[in-house]
Amino acid sequence: MKDNPMRIPVPDHIMEIDPYVPGKPIEELEREYGIRDSVKLASNENPMGASPLALAAIGEALGGLHRYPDGGCFTLRAALADHLGVDGEGIVLGNGSDEIIGMLATVLLVPGDRVVMPAPSFLMYDIMARGAGALVDAVPLDESLGIDLEEMARRVDDRTRIVFLCNPNNPTGSFYAHAAFEQFMQRIPDTVVVVVDEAYFEFVRDSRYQTAARLCLRYPNLVVLRTFSKAYGLAGLRVGYGVMHPEMTAVINRIRQPFNASVPAQAGAVAALGDTVFLQRSIAVVHEGIDALFAALDRMGIRYFPTQANFFLVDVGLPAAEVFEAMLKKGVIVRSMASYGYPHYIRINAGLPAENERFLQALGEVLA
Repeated sequence: MKDNPMRIPVPDHIMEIDPYVPGKPIEELEREYGIRDSVKLASNENPMGASPLALAAIGEALGGLHRYPDGGCFTLRAALADHLGVDGEGIVLGNGSDEIIGMLATVLLVPGDRVVMPAPSFLMYDIMARGAGALVDAVPLDESLGIDLEEMARRVDDRTRIVFLCNPNNPTGSFYAHAAFEQFMQRIPDTVVVVVDEAYFEFVRDSRYQTAARLCLRYPNLVVLRTFSKAYGLAGLRVGYGVMHPEMTAVINRIRQPFNASVPAQAGAVAALGDTVFLQRSIAVVHEGIDALFAALDRMGIRYFPTQANFFLVDVGLPAAEVFEAMLKKGVIVRSMASYGYPHYIRINAGLPAENERFLQALGEVLA
């Protein structure tokens, strides 16, 4: 147990959780180092910003801030249902998909239950599961840094309540094909909830990938998570959603905060969903950036890993924490993967062309 100087009793399983450390904010870097015009490629954000239509809708919504939001998010859920071709009763909105992960842990887990997840993957699965007192069975990735669905299915037992998957996986950018997922679902008992996080699905280029969102009526134990933070550029609004069987939404709504999606968030998300021009341009800029970065790293002789997301891993051959700090001093924020079990890897997302060039120049100087 970690030290707890308070006299207030806190359960051991809470004190043993390491807090989530987000990517360093630009404002913090510039305040600490006195740097201006810094570049952030650490949090998988959209380098294009937000949709102009979303910004306009948010501006129009500000006049209604004295009113509570629509607690049922009717307009946004209807837009999502139409966009996805699913039942709107099977959609739950969250303050980011993080909140939905937390709600699932609250309604499904009691102390002593088991959760199976890949390792490494998005850290909030582990944090939310352990926060509910569950035991986490972390299944190592395979040699190609892919999720080992076979081994994950083998780890499921009669105490398992949730299986977390991330497709494409964060932080590796790897993915599993739809056919493999269908075989996996056939092996999972219907008493175990499978949560598939598709935060980065818009960026996938491999034709073997398919979303699982339309399978939720076939599999009542399936939940698919999505977000407006990445491809849609609304990370600051915190809008995530889950697609699931309507019976599961009825359970989650028992504990969901009634106004967890703000007035600007709902308005911005509806408008962003309809701005297909901005979405396609954002995806194109990311793909162009990934390809250009790969080509430059090849010329520099630096090892990197293929990806189906808007980010990828780079093997810097040195302690990642040291490279992270050295890059900060050059005004470039990347993400050290040391806490994910990769002591010599960093993760970066594709930025605008000038940002990518800034990263390449700084990395070359640091590694030299």
